[in-house]
Amino acid sequence: MEKPLTRLPEHADNMSVALISSSFSPLILLREDLTIIAASKFFCAAFDLDCAGVTGKKLADLGGGEWNVRQLNALLQATISGKAAIDIYEMDLVRPEKDTLRLLINAHTLDYFEAESIRVVLAITDVTSQRLADKARDDLVREKQLLLNEIQHRVANSLQIIASVLLQSARKVQSNETREHLRDAHNRVMSIAMLQKHLSSTAVDNVGLKNYFADLCNSIGASMIGDPGRVKLSTQCDDSAVDPDTSVSLGLIVTELVINSLKHAFPGRNQPGSIKVGFSSVGKAWTLIVADDGVGMPQDEEDRKPGLGTGIVEALASQLGAVVMISDAAPGTKVSVVRTA
Repeated sequence: MEKPLTRLPEHADNMSVALISSSFSPLILLREDLTIIAASKFFCAAFDLDCAGVTGKKLADLGGGEWNVRQLNALLQATISGKAAIDIYEMDLVRPEKDTLRLLINAHTLDYFEAESIRVVLAITDVTSQRLADKARDDLVREKQLLLNEIQHRVANSLQIIASVLLQSARKVQSNETREHLRDAHNRVMSIAMLQKHLSSTAVDNVGLKNYFADLCNSIGASMIGDPGRVKLSTQCDDSAVDPDTSVSLGLIVTELVINSLKHAFPGRNQPGSIKVGFSSVGKAWTLIVADDGVGMPQDEEDRKPGLGTGIVEALASQLGAVVMISDAAPGTKVSVVRTA
């Protein structure tokens, strides 16, 4: 036969009141009808209440009625009935003629074993300052992002203007050598503009190289390949992703190697040619390859002297902890930039 429920022992209530009253946190002890049995002095101080006048009042009657919140009352009733529990409930405490507070509410029933009376402990945390700080931080981040977008837009416009001036200058000069230098400068500026455009639309964490190299090669091809049927520029990359700084260096290396192939691999050649850009990685090790099926490496030692593009590639590769290897692709030339784990 089950033992009948008994009323709450008086000493248990007295102990609960003592614990609540001495607490250093904002706490309230409630009966099942939401009448306040005890409140900590920190609760009263936090919400400008007189502790002497709190006991015996309904929660909804505290202050100017700001605690009479329908959803909070419903959640407390559900907690008392055992249908729910309030682990974290966030609410605004709208106080007459005072600042609104943002509160986190936690409520749970006290277990008095076989006692039939129910007691609820309500814990309140004021997170107003934290929420204001979060909002200020979010506003600052949003403002910086808008400023960054504006700077990126202006940089892109400036690069386009510089590239246009270089191209116009190349058309006007009489010297073939000067014209080639100006066109090289134009192509490099355009590639940097494309890199900047791609990175500005990419997440700050990582850059996926498959789309990145495809966009880069499309841009180079559009500006340097007059007849798309003459030279085919393609990419074959795995799903590798790198940080923005590394992606910029890799993009500049690809730009220099592709431009070099376009300039030197197919002189006076009528049949179609191809340039392939490939990238693959395993862990921290990776290999970047730019290969063409052109005339191959020059046989004359004088013609093999490294130019500006070669110096740029080697310097960028060194920064990435990689080495540059050039080999005969039979036909054509293959340049491998390799970083070992």
